[in-house]
Amino acid sequence: MQEGSLLAAVDLGSNSFRLEIGQLQGKQIVRRDYLKEPVRLGAGLNEARQLSRGAMQRGAECLARFAERLRGFPAGQIRAVATQTLREAVNRDEFLELARDALGYDVEVISGREEARLIYSGVSHLLADPNEQRLVIDIGGRSTEVIVGHGLKPLEAESFKLGSVSYSLRYFDAGRFPRAGFEQAIIAVAAEVEDSIETFQRYAWRMAYGSSGTAGALADILRSNRITDGTITLDGLLWLREQCERAGHIDKLRIEGLKEDRRPVLAGGLAVMLGMFEALGLQEMEAARGALRHGVMFDLLGRERIETDMRNGTVRRLQQRFASDQVHSQRVQDLALSLYRRLVPMSVEPLLVEAERELGWAALLHELGMCISHSDYHRHGAYLVEHADAPGFSESQQARLAALVLGHRGGLKKLEPWLADPRFVEQLMVLRLAVILVHARRKLPNGVFTLTRGEKTVHLALDPDWAASHPQTLYLLSEEAAAWKRAGVRVVLD
Repeated sequence: MQEGSLLAAVDLGSNSFRLEIGQLQGKQIVRRDYLKEPVRLGAGLNEARQLSRGAMQRGAECLARFAERLRGFPAGQIRAVATQTLREAVNRDEFLELARDALGYDVEVISGREEARLIYSGVSHLLADPNEQRLVIDIGGRSTEVIVGHGLKPLEAESFKLGSVSYSLRYFDAGRFPRAGFEQAIIAVAAEVEDSIETFQRYAWRMAYGSSGTAGALADILRSNRITDGTITLDGLLWLREQCERAGHIDKLRIEGLKEDRRPVLAGGLAVMLGMFEALGLQEMEAARGALRHGVMFDLLGRERIETDMRNGTVRRLQQRFASDQVHSQRVQDLALSLYRRLVPMSVEPLLVEAERELGWAALLHELGMCISHSDYHRHGAYLVEHADAPGFSESQQARLAALVLGHRGGLKKLEPWLADPRFVEQLMVLRLAVILVHARRKLPNGVFTLTRGEKTVHLALDPDWAASHPQTLYLLSEEAAAWKRAGVRVVLD
């Protein structure tokens, strides 16, 4: 990406939606614009994990306002991500459609660990010491991410289902600040993180940092009241808890530095922070400048080239972890990409570049399930791909790769919802053809086939001499053409 290029990140958090626009200067990204709105999406999630119509409408209206600022922004230089509320919401697809229409760009739901990785990246890139061993805690609206790392590399990362919105609703109902509410909330934090504490305590971090809204709000309050210089300390947190308990209710709390948009979630965020301090034995923490949205922008820089796209490394590690035949997978990938470039003209359009990369990764992972069983290995592989810890991938993209792995063999009926997407059909078709053409696990000679597309037909022409000497391949291809015909797509063998 060229010097001066603009990048944008949209963070659909459980409490606030944020838009950050930065400009590339050297190895850093300098802020050019920042918008934030307290949408409170997480407050609209009921016990049945249904997102309310009102919450969805608030979110869509906010994104429509962001869209005005992003009008004309290159698609390859923007990424919108959603976190815990949409990880939980059973009707998230309905909201994602509204969000796409309002924003003009797709919104990706990311896993908790992917959120943690991006948070750590955003925090670490904006710190002065490149070699520091550090702990990062990000208390969001419905989840809290804890990461320990060295320099830019996260060593351990976890996401916990506790946050300022959810804990405010659960323990401080109707804005009341009972002492029992704080006690119960802190105990609940300890119970949630108990199994992971030893994992983090194995590392001797030099500094602890708090990222995002809750940490920033607490630091502002402690600074404004001259309790500290902005450092979040255990004594300072206990002082603030005392002020809340004395006030008894949010409407009676008069305290310097508390912004109005933080009032409804202050007690929940404070309780979670106190619980994390107690569980990890912390005495103080610095509020960090970086956050999830900064990590998203730095990740976009890495995606510019396949060589620096961290998802490429993730796929290679999955191959190694599950002992995939990398030579054959590479053979399938080379052929699938060759077929795809014949079917879809080369383009620098970001969506098509991304589609080509997805196809390549699916080809590399298509035999992953062999480590479990040769029978139905495509189903085992799809499960592994969808549920693996895969840094760099969103949940929706993992699901797409899993669908390609599932569909690379067998009938197409199992993929009916996906076949409504023409881009997916193109990816799946060339993957299936590539698997068939090299099913004997030998490289295909040059000039054996040509692939062209008509208005509603795909034509695969084979060299007659080669076809005559490979009757099994010819049979498999005829079966493939019949499968696509049943799915409403015409594949003609010439």
